Amino acid sequence: MNEIHVRPVPNPGYADWQLAKAFHTATSHESEATRRRAEERVHRWTQVARGMADGSLTIGSRTPVRGLPAWVTPEVVRGGFATGDAAAGGPWTEHEAEAAARAGLRAGDRLALFRYFLTDAGMAELHTLLDSGRYHVAVPEEAALLTIAWLLRAGDRFAALTLLDEITPYADRLRFLPRAADTVVPDGSAVHRESVGSLRTTLGARRPKPAVEAMNEALTVWNPFADQLLAHWLETVEDGRLGAVRPAGWTERGRELLERHRRLAMRHTLCGKHRNPRENSAILLAALAEALGDPPAGDVRGAGTRISARAARAAGPRADVRARAAARPGLLRHAVDSMVAKRGAPGSPTHTELRARQAADASTATLHELARVLITRLANLRDDAGLPDTAWLLVPVTDEEAARTGMRAGSPIPDGLRHPVERALSAPVATLVERGIVPSAEVLAELVPQLVAATTALAYHDPALRTLMTAEYGAFAERRSLLLLNLEHQVRLEELPWVQAVSAYRRVSTDTAGNAHEALVELGTLTVRAFPGTIVPNPLLQELGSLARQAKVGAVFTEELAADIFMGTFSAKFLRAAQSAAELLEGSLYARYYDIDYAMIRGIDDVKRKRGLAANTSADFAALCRERAGTDPRNRWSIAANGTVIEQAQILTTHNLAALVHPIGVEPAEGWAEPARGAYRTVCRLVQQIAGNTRTLGTVKDAAYAWRQTLFFLSLCGVEDQFAVIAWMAQETARRPEHTARRLAPVLAGLRHVFTGGSLDDPAVPNVRRFVGWATDGHWMRDA
Repeated sequence: MNEIHVRPVPNPGYADWQLAKAFHTATSHESEATRRRAEERVHRWTQVARGMADGSLTIGSRTPVRGLPAWVTPEVVRGGFATGDAAAGGPWTEHEAEAAARAGLRAGDRLALFRYFLTDAGMAELHTLLDSGRYHVAVPEEAALLTIAWLLRAGDRFAALTLLDEITPYADRLRFLPRAADTVVPDGSAVHRESVGSLRTTLGARRPKPAVEAMNEALTVWNPFADQLLAHWLETVEDGRLGAVRPAGWTERGRELLERHRRLAMRHTLCGKHRNPRENSAILLAALAEALGDPPAGDVRGAGTRISARAARAAGPRADVRARAAARPGLLRHAVDSMVAKRGAPGSPTHTELRARQAADASTATLHELARVLITRLANLRDDAGLPDTAWLLVPVTDEEAARTGMRAGSPIPDGLRHPVERALSAPVATLVERGIVPSAEVLAELVPQLVAATTALAYHDPALRTLMTAEYGAFAERRSLLLLNLEHQVRLEELPWVQAVSAYRRVSTDTAGNAHEALVELGTLTVRAFPGTIVPNPLLQELGSLARQAKVGAVFTEELAADIFMGTFSAKFLRAAQSAAELLEGSLYARYYDIDYAMIRGIDDVKRKRGLAANTSADFAALCRERAGTDPRNRWSIAANGTVIEQAQILTTHNLAALVHPIGVEPAEGWAEPARGAYRTVCRLVQQIAGNTRTLGTVKDAAYAWRQTLFFLSLCGVEDQFAVIAWMAQETARRPEHTARRLAPVLAGLRHVFTGGSLDDPAVPNVRRFVGWATDGHWMRDA
């Protein structure tokens, strides 16, 4: 079969679409902060669209920005599109301004600042930073000047000058200086999702909720005032007749109530209920003003107890009649009777108990108030640190805090504030996973670079250089991936000029390789145990790959490919990964279920470089994936067809699971049955979400991937464990809704059939399915 190469190109319409979305949000969203962020996206996507149009951007290339080498960190937006700006460029930063002021330089001149740090005075500052370890490298370029300083101090003038020659042409545009910090570069033993500074920002964003504030005003201001009005009118009752008597001082106390209402109405404006003339309390107030012939009746009317002619016309004739009748004895008597019947007379046990409960509710601290308490507790902590412990921060409101804020002592910190605090906990990765602070493999991938940076930097024996490379690795891990075509690979850490300059000082010993292998096994085991139903995300694969290279275990990892820019072939590492999986899985339940001829795969040997591609490929492996997917190679523009081919490559390679087991050596202490059960729980959860969902493509794919991982783990179990897990699957499925069990029935039947020696390709076997995620003509599970 002749191989037909698909040559996709970046679609300018994608940039236009993202620009339109951002513009709509920037002009219509109710949140000012959201509009401001959208305006920034409008600016960036405008740059993308303009750059693609004028040729200054080459989207799909490792060097997307004209005039900038591959090592420059580009600003990247959604989809891997470069904007044309450099991440280390942009406006003059605060730490640059401070450095310029110390050097007596004009602010904004990056080249002059760069030259200053090549002087004796500047080098002295850099050496101080190197020795202290108290600096922060936000983007990889910020490590360059420190590297030059280290090389010169080490006596390697040639390497320093070579590096200087490469970066100087960009010194007027790029920032090569790190920011001084209060803390040393983290050693990776403890990590955190959010810093204390980020936590402060999150807590500070908590704003009072108008509805809650209005309710509390009603409970603490207007309900007590209504009780006083009611009690005042009940003083006039004699022989069951309201208004029969006026006790001594009744008139004076009534005028005090009217005056108090005027003051309250001016100060407390959140709750509008008391302004409704149909409310019982408003009727009592209007009747009191009428009974006393209160001269400033207009003021009462303005406060809402009686309405003006204009308001009456707007409210309609009935409201006008009701307002004018407010003082009529029948209406007044009805209002009093209703209030007493509903809550009891003021001072009665029923009424007292109700108001006590309401007062307690009103004294309950709001999220906004409790957030302010937490911010105060964080006052003495550094912004760039994590929290070594959170228990002290989450204690209930203390007596001292209650006295200062007016909140009730003992008020607990609710979950809505506990969760952000927990995200700032600094602890080993495994601890964060165990406590649920790391809820997904994607979040794990965000934290792992801190651990991997410290481990890989152990190869540098000089302490100052080791710290510098730890900081550099952490910054490089934050570099966003570009959209790449023609099998090009992302820029690697070792391609950065300042990392190349110190490569001669990197010594991988038995100890450093052993440390890397230990970290690799720990991280792989953690991933399998905590997230058994999730494929390893690409960012996490990059970190595993870094550890594997340092550990020298020869593991081959394959990233997840995008179906919309699939090149129609695979780099040679996909074939090597499949051949490695063959050593582990040939003849296994996994191989039988997916009908994989691993012996044939081991025999493929046609790797070579194709014209126009940046990596070696195997035409036979690509053809095998297309054949298994059943797609026509001439169907060049179908994303779904591309997806089916990519999925077959994932099946053949196990999408990195086999590499974790062999040669890395991951093996959970509890065995493989529990990861199989965990992965199947993910299958059930995802399939359950299909019912009633009109956009199920992603859900079905994720469920199929989780099913593939279930089969992989199950294949590593002994026969007895396989039998037990398959039986458990039936029980677990029966616990789910009927529509979920119906969709999974042919999948489980297919597994049982293969387990007992059958083949899913036998047309004589009814009601069995081989569950894969991609389909070109609609997925059967969506309609099941």
